[in-house]
Amino acid sequence: MTGVECARNYTATDLRYAMKNNIEKAFQLYDRLWGLVIPLLHRNQRLVRGFAERTLEHHIPESADIWIQAASAGEAYLAELLLKHLKPARPVSVLMTSNTEQGMEILTRAAADITPNSRGVTASKAYFPFDRPSLMEKAVQSVRPRVMVLLETEIWPGLLFALKKHGSRVIILNGRMTDKSLKRYRIFPSLWRSLMPDKILAVSEKDAQRFDLLFGKGCAGMMPNMKFDRIGSEGSHGGQPLPAKNPLRDLLPCDYPFVVLGSTGDEEECLIEKMILRLRQRHPQAVIGLFPRHLHRLENWKQTLRRMSLPRSVSWKVRSEIRMPVSPGTVILWDTFGELVTAYELAKAAFVGGSLAPIGGQNFLEALSCGIIPVIGTFWETFEWVGHDIVNQGLVRVAGDWKTAADILSENMENSPPRDRVRELLAAYVKNRRGGTVQACALIQDFI
Repeated sequence: MTGVECARNYTATDLRYAMKNNIEKAFQLYDRLWGLVIPLLHRNQRLVRGFAERTLEHHIPESADIWIQAASAGEAYLAELLLKHLKPARPVSVLMTSNTEQGMEILTRAAADITPNSRGVTASKAYFPFDRPSLMEKAVQSVRPRVMVLLETEIWPGLLFALKKHGSRVIILNGRMTDKSLKRYRIFPSLWRSLMPDKILAVSEKDAQRFDLLFGKGCAGMMPNMKFDRIGSEGSHGGQPLPAKNPLRDLLPCDYPFVVLGSTGDEEECLIEKMILRLRQRHPQAVIGLFPRHLHRLENWKQTLRRMSLPRSVSWKVRSEIRMPVSPGTVILWDTFGELVTAYELAKAAFVGGSLAPIGGQNFLEALSCGIIPVIGTFWETFEWVGHDIVNQGLVRVAGDWKTAADILSENMENSPPRDRVRELLAAYVKNRRGGTVQACALIQDFI
């Protein structure tokens, strides 16, 4: 070996050692920062539920072969799909975690629905711990997962660091990443290269390229989006089981149109208020179902509706307090989770929020699978994986502003297309886009 080669090898070793030291120091700092932040998070209305589980104070998850992390409701439905389709060669235990109350409700139902089963799959659920490295070390040591499944964009450095030390295999499934997220992650590129998962399957070529830029070229493959597998599944719409009789039917006046404003975001509330007033102006007898995306915004909406009711006689009620059919022209503020799809089933028209402001959009496929042509704003990057052909084929209407959105809803209330025809067109659209769940389960089974 020449002196140059020796120097090169020595330098490379030295750099690796320095990088390792820097990463260790970075995680020590990260841990201390979490220690300062966690007491403040207890004041957050969205995080206070399950706080003891998030901090591992009163509950540490038991051991499991597979740990599936599903951030919120959308990812929780994907975890449910995986749970239903896993066919392992031997009995396996699955831990499912989520960050949100809505996600936990879905995971709780999913675990109950598969118990018992003939596939040897058992499931438990828990709130996802805060990503403080010392907490994640404790959680991983307890769970000891053979395989960690991260759904969509669940990239937590504390978790990945603990999994690497434990030797667990890590998979990202249904992977998605925006340019904005990539830019934020790449502030410390050497960190992410050291935490590279064992396998990444992304839902589009662009998403795969972003993962490659973050973790290393060639690390990401492709898969069909699992969300297509949820559309139109037997006995359900949007992948969510529906009761034999819609429980909302007895609460709505039969002879008047019902319009849903679904999954509205915090940043667009002032625009939604204007939509409500315009809809009431054009259809004063219509019942409007208002579904805020985040339930902690209910008090803000109550104040807004009280203010609207004084000068304009806007009648409104909270969903949980309704026991008999509401009067025509009522605005219903939904304060219960899990009834959005059943509301879509009865609606003449539907707007899907998170799309009038640059939030990224919410799931318009739920409304579409119920036979409604959804109206959305121009900000729907989160659901671009569905493809712009869905707009070109007229299955989704995109409005440039709140006023246009309200006017399209008015048109749909007066002349909505037959639900069965809409469902047929949707089924044709997704037919060749399915198969992601089968591919994902095959990969998990190979890894265990």
